[in-house]
Amino acid sequence: MQSSNTPIVKDLVLIGGGHSHVIVLKRFAMKPLPGVRITLICRDAHTPYSGMLPGYVAGHYDYDNVHIDLGALARFANARFYHSTVTGLDAERGSIQCDNRPEVSYDVLSINTGSTPNISNVSGAVGSVIPVKPINTFLSRWHTLKERVVKHDGPIRIAVVGAGAGGVEILLAINHQLTQLRQKMGSSADNIEFHLFSNTLEILPTHSSPVRQCFTKKLRDRGVLLHLGDPVTEIEAGVLRTRSSGEVPVDEILWVTAAGAPDWPRKAGLDVDEGGFIKVSDTLQCVNKPNIFAAGDVATMINHPRPKSGVFAVRQGKPLHTNLRRALLGRKTLGFKPQKRFLSLISTGDKYAVASYGKFFAAGNLVWKWKNWIDVRFIKKFTDLPEMEQVSTTTLPNGVASEEAVKEISAIAMRCGGCGAKVGATVLSRALSSLKPKPRGDVLIGLHEPDDAAVVEVPAGKAIVHTVDYFRAMVDDPYSFGKIAANHSLGDIFAMGADPQTALGIATVPFGIEVKVEETLTQMMYGALEILNDANCTLVGGHTSEGPELSLGFAVNGLIDKENIMRKGGLKPGDKLIVTKPIGTGTLFAADMRHKAKGRWIVGALDHMIMSNRLAAECLIKHNSLAATDITGFGLLGHLVEMVRASDVDVSINLGSIPLMDGAIETAEAGILSSLQPQNVRLRRAISNLAEVGRDPRYPLIFDPQTSGGLLAGVPSQSADECVAALIQLGYDRAKIIGEVNEKSDLLEPITISV
Repeated sequence: MQSSNTPIVKDLVLIGGGHSHVIVLKRFAMKPLPGVRITLICRDAHTPYSGMLPGYVAGHYDYDNVHIDLGALARFANARFYHSTVTGLDAERGSIQCDNRPEVSYDVLSINTGSTPNISNVSGAVGSVIPVKPINTFLSRWHTLKERVVKHDGPIRIAVVGAGAGGVEILLAINHQLTQLRQKMGSSADNIEFHLFSNTLEILPTHSSPVRQCFTKKLRDRGVLLHLGDPVTEIEAGVLRTRSSGEVPVDEILWVTAAGAPDWPRKAGLDVDEGGFIKVSDTLQCVNKPNIFAAGDVATMINHPRPKSGVFAVRQGKPLHTNLRRALLGRKTLGFKPQKRFLSLISTGDKYAVASYGKFFAAGNLVWKWKNWIDVRFIKKFTDLPEMEQVSTTTLPNGVASEEAVKEISAIAMRCGGCGAKVGATVLSRALSSLKPKPRGDVLIGLHEPDDAAVVEVPAGKAIVHTVDYFRAMVDDPYSFGKIAANHSLGDIFAMGADPQTALGIATVPFGIEVKVEETLTQMMYGALEILNDANCTLVGGHTSEGPELSLGFAVNGLIDKENIMRKGGLKPGDKLIVTKPIGTGTLFAADMRHKAKGRWIVGALDHMIMSNRLAAECLIKHNSLAATDITGFGLLGHLVEMVRASDVDVSINLGSIPLMDGAIETAEAGILSSLQPQNVRLRRAISNLAEVGRDPRYPLIFDPQTSGGLLAGVPSQSADECVAALIQLGYDRAKIIGEVNEKSDLLEPITISV
């Protein structure tokens, strides 16, 4: 997460990772606008480039060739990335509802979510067909379909509904790939039957006659059965019905018809056309909400209607960025007129393509190479990101701030670093008023009755467990960071086998005008409180201040029975060593800071980090564990050394059994490691067979420092397998036995590692 002394004045929120928005992010990265905070909300960590989708389906590209990593691009643009799906919009309040987080506020909003085929008007289509958009959803269904077809020796019938460029191109790509896969397996593709359905009398109705003739011949040469001018009216299991042909038996149906729009823009009161697409003026602003912009398939330019095509979304990227920038600066936005004609490049699945532009027409393998060159160059603009120096500035350009905001900025500049660094009482009370800490009877004075300090009762016969953790954000999403920070702080409590009782929060929020500070604090504490409440841990107070970067920690109290304490020194010979979560956060987030980690790796790491250790600790106790610790800054080996020394035992672990986060080996092999790694590596002297394991690519990861890591525990041998099965059932799907505890030997090095 970037640090800055520039106060946040305005929020620009981008909904969707479409072609226009990736251009906007790249341009804001190259020329930042101080005082503007950018947030990208998208359901996918990687956005597919539609122009290369058929090539991917045909087997010519791999996943990363055709996807833009939104996580890396957002970090490059110093933007927050929220991995969420938008479910609603309140245009009057300037807030966005999402499926998995609190509301997100905006000053200027841009929407570039793409479209989905409209299947609601065909009876039985919903749930029975595979829509080609959204593309990422289609790709997961395509892989399932591909595996099923390859394994199925008997006849199979595949139908594509929609004979526009998208439908024809995707059908030919599937035809090519399935034929190739069947041939590799030594079986025939002759029993795969392809059908193309359309309500138009010709395929590719918006293209020229030479293009239509070329593709008609290609389809017939491939044995595709054409059903033209015959709309699909109903779908049942294994049967597709049309207006004229009646019933056609089919096994799989792909839907590539006219685009449909999400319903939340209409429900929010945005002016939309008959298809639900947002009406925008020549400036790409919503006609009835000028602080909302839209581009790509989700928008309709009322003065210049164009087909729903990726080429127009790409062309809208530059003017969209220009007008977003001008709107944020309080300047007049500029009109944009899209071109009427555009170069069309359509592939046939077998590295052959057709080009057309007006009357120009060309076809062949060279055209495919030309198309490939254009597509690869486009993707590289957003994947080969240059190293950029971060410029720190406290200067805001004229026009970013309103008159009221300017007054607040002046007040920020006058704040001192002592008590003046505290967040104002009004802001704090507003942010905390929406939070609902879990009530406990043993909390006598807390947030429900704020005083100078909390007063907490200690039940008779219980011992108190104290711990504290505090660290700066490694992610730009305050809500997710709040969850991670709370989980991390509770880790020591759970590792001891204690029940959390109360927590005091310590927070630092980046400088900004009051409304921005309040929004950040609210998002972060919402996330933290979800974790604390789930653990029955009551937030009773804390301290909040402003600073250059987001930070959060908690001082946590827990309660425990003296006889049930899980200690680091509780390992016994014969115990099995269990790890409840995979490791790798240190190297992955070090790589993320350098734009070298794939977005799906970071999303996967966050999923593990926001998962509480509460249920894992309960499971370990139930299976008679007497020794546990949470894996944090010292890494797996460092915390294992602590347990071994305290227990006076030796241990043997298997390097291949240690669960690793996706991408961790790749980033470690690239030499990208946490800044704490060198300190942790000093503990290698505890390894008895260092020469044997030191060259293994997994070796550096045993020193990798973790944030909100899992638990490392010793469990009696007879209970270990049952314990792991129970952990997996509870959601810790990467929990594994990684080794065992042995009697203390004469060796100075107590840890032996096998590969």
